[in-house]
Amino acid sequence: MTVDVQIPAVLKKLTGGAKSVKGQGQTVRELLEDLDREYPGMKKQLTSEDGQPHRFVNIYLNDEDIRFLQQMETPLKDGDVVSILPAIAGG
Repeated sequence: MTVDVQIPAVLKKLTGGAKSVKGQGQTVRELLEDLDREYPGMKKQLTSEDGQPHRFVNIYLNDEDIRFLQQMETPLKDGDVVSILPAIAGG
């Protein structure tokens, strides 16, 4: 499946400045692996050693947080939009 991936500013250095890229995969996990092949270092920035997203990284599929779906095994379909957002702290 080919999906659009919205890239946060902190990762644009990996994509040559692109804020949106295309990626492929049947699941979010496969998509991140595909992005890492195309943009080396991407997966390390987004996931921990156990393969789960860092707790400060939010991944959305069509505006739905994957934590409330099937997490990294959330299935994708052509035309989906995946947004990667770093958590923002403040106070």
